Amino acid sequence: MPRIPRVVLASGNPGKLRELRELLKGQIRLIDMRELALAAAEETGSSFEENARLKAFAAAGQSGLPALSDDSGLEVDALGGAPGIHSSRYAGDDGNARANIRKLLKDLDGVPAGKRTARFRCVLVLAMPDNEQAPLIAEGVWEGRIAERTEGRRGFGYDPVFLDGRTGKCAALMTAAEKGRKSHRGLAARALVRLLGRRGAAAG
Repeated sequence: MPRIPRVVLASGNPGKLRELRELLKGQIRLIDMRELALAAAEETGSSFEENARLKAFAAAGQSGLPALSDDSGLEVDALGGAPGIHSSRYAGDDGNARANIRKLLKDLDGVPAGKRTARFRCVLVLAMPDNEQAPLIAEGVWEGRIAERTEGRRGFGYDPVFLDGRTGKCAALMTAAEKGRKSHRGLAARALVRLLGRRGAAAG
C-alpha cells in the first residue's frame, strides 16, 4: 500500500472526523480541515459522488496535501429517496440533527413499519493535490428502516432513528466498533483501503 502519512479531511463535521479516524487508524492519518483554516467547498453537485469530488479537490488544492472527502446521507424510500444529498440541511439549517429528525418523523407520520425502509449511503473520494493520479472513489451502503421515535445517544445525525436492516438495532445504541462493522462509512472506508492496496501493488 502506498504510504500517505497525512491527509486532510474535507469536512467540518466532527462526527465524520471521529468515525473516519477510527476506521482508517493505522492506514491514514487524518487532519481536521479546520486546523488548516481551509474554506469549505460549495456543494453544488447533484449526487453524493459529485459533491465528494468537489470537496476533495478543493481541500487538496488549498492545502497542497492529499484530501479525503465524505459525502453521505439518508435515503428513505417512502419519501422518494429524500432527504438524500440534502440530509444535513433537510429542515433548513445545515447540521441541525434534532430539527432534521423532527422533520423526518413528521414526514413519515402514519407510514407503517414495513414501508419505512431506508439506507445510509456514503461516497469517499481521495484526491491528490498534483492531479497526477486519478482520485480513488469508494462507496458503502447500509440498509435499514426508520423508527417511529428516537432511541439511544451514540453516533450523530440520523442515528437515533435508523434501525439496522438485519438486527433491528438502532444505530445510536451501537458501540463505535459495532457501528463500524455495519455502517455505510465503515464499508466505504474498507473499500478505500483495498483500492489503496491495489494502487500500491500496481505502482510496485
